[in-house]
Amino acid sequence: MKRCLAIGDIHGCYEVLRRLCDYVELSPEDTLVTLGDYVNRGPNTHAVLDWLIYLDGFCDLQPLRGNHEIMLLHARESESAFRRWKEVGGDVTLRSYAPFDGGEGTLADIPDSHWEFLSERLLPFYETDTHFFVHAGAYPDMPLNEQPDYILYWEPFDDPPRHESGKIMVCGHSSQKSGLPLTNGNAICIDTWACGKGWLSCLDVGSGQIWQANQQGETRLLHLDELESL
Repeated sequence: MKRCLAIGDIHGCYEVLRRLCDYVELSPEDTLVTLGDYVNRGPNTHAVLDWLIYLDGFCDLQPLRGNHEIMLLHARESESAFRRWKEVGGDVTLRSYAPFDGGEGTLADIPDSHWEFLSERLLPFYETDTHFFVHAGAYPDMPLNEQPDYILYWEPFDDPPRHESGKIMVCGHSSQKSGLPLTNGNAICIDTWACGKGWLSCLDVGSGQIWQANQQGETRLLHLDELESL
């Protein structure tokens, strides 16, 4: 049966992403919405982007843009933007592209296919009949195609009301250090701190099933209905 799955902020955690995809048993019939922030902080941005480009031909991938992708693209434009990007985990990203183990790596080491994916393929939002997906947030009284960038990519999760469309918002960006997704019935944040001591989360929006994997090699199952009691 076709599923609509959403994966939270990956932040360079390739091994965790692969383990989660296997755990979910991702299939070509699935729609997979990745919520952005693929780069920085975690150890292997290079492999994460390779895997997403592969998935783009394997299933119905709907990759959203995150604020860390925006910062990486801006890093090419000025020395000050490059320094700001490195301060939020860009240095780790560059090391994943270094041609030799232990090297620092440079922006020139990032292949054209990755720049193209980051600049041309990523989406500001995605929506179904019942849910919409953004990296960070959305004004509740504004259509999705009119949302300003600072809301879509930078807004923290703060008990948002139901959107005017009546659809439930699924987002990332605001890392939940508890390792548990946060929901108030109107919105669900599934950034569960994969690059820290938390988990990478995948939500089936149809069933409410949540799969998680972490950097310690563990997996676990949750359900949206259980979150308030955990």
